[in-house]
Amino acid sequence: MKLHAHAHRGLPRRIFAFALFLALIGPRAWARSPLVDEVNAFSSRYHERLASIDTVRDELRRVARNGADSADLIAFSMVCFIWGDIRATTIQQKLEAYDEGRQAAKRAVEMDPRDPAAHFWYGTNTARWGQTRGVVASLFLLPLVRQEIQTVLELDPRFTPVYGLAGNLLYEVPPLMGGDVRKAEEMFREGLKQDSHFTGLRIGLAKTLIKTGRIAEARNELQAVLDEKNPRIMGEWVMKDTKEARQLLQGLDSN
Repeated sequence: MKLHAHAHRGLPRRIFAFALFLALIGPRAWARSPLVDEVNAFSSRYHERLASIDTVRDELRRVARNGADSADLIAFSMVCFIWGDIRATTIQQKLEAYDEGRQAAKRAVEMDPRDPAAHFWYGTNTARWGQTRGVVASLFLLPLVRQEIQTVLELDPRFTPVYGLAGNLLYEVPPLMGGDVRKAEEMFREGLKQDSHFTGLRIGLAKTLIKTGRIAEARNELQAVLDEKNPRIMGEWVMKDTKEARQLLQGLDSN
C-alpha cells in the first residue's frame, strides 16, 4: 500500500481528525507512568474533561524533560496534539503545542523505531504544525508525513487510525499530484472493516461516495454516523463527526 510521494498545495485539515483514536492504542504497554493511564482514561471522552488535558500536559512535559521513556513521549505527543486542537486560543499557542508534540514523538521514534504509535504521532503533529504555519511549510513537510504513514502501514497494518489519515490524504490531493479517490475509498473501507464504530472513517467514506456520484450510498453512511450507538471515540463523534455528517446531508439536500 505505497503512497505517492507527490506534493500538493497544502495539508487538508480533515485528515487529522483521526489522531484522537486512542481506544486502539490504549491497550499497548503504556504502563510505566501513571500519567499514561490518565491519558488513556480521558482520551475517548475528552469532551467531558477538557480542563484535565491542561494538567496532564503540564505533568507529562515535566516527565518528558526528565528521562521519559517512549511510552511517556507518545502520550505527551498525543496530548500536545489534542491541546493544540481544542484548547489553544491563538495561532502561536497551536504552533508551540504541535511542535512540542512532534519533537516528543520524534524522540520516541528514535528510542523505538518499530513502534507504529510513535510514527503516527510524529507524522500527525508534524503535519498539523506545517498546516498551521501555512502552505509553504505544508509542502515542505508533506514527504515526511507520507513516509510516516507508510511506515505505520508497514509496521502494523491493523493500526486503524492510519487508514483515515491515508484515506483523507488520497482524497484531498489532486490526481496529477498523487491523489486517488478510489484508493481513498479503499483505505476508508479497510479501516471500517477493522472497526465499524470508527465514525471518522465513515465520514471520509461518505465524501468519496459523494465525489464519485454515489449519493444514495453516501446518505446511508452519513445517516449511520448519526445513528451510531457506540462510537469508538465519543468526544470526536459529539464534537465533530455528527456536525459534519449533518452539514454534508444538508448540502446533498440543497442540490
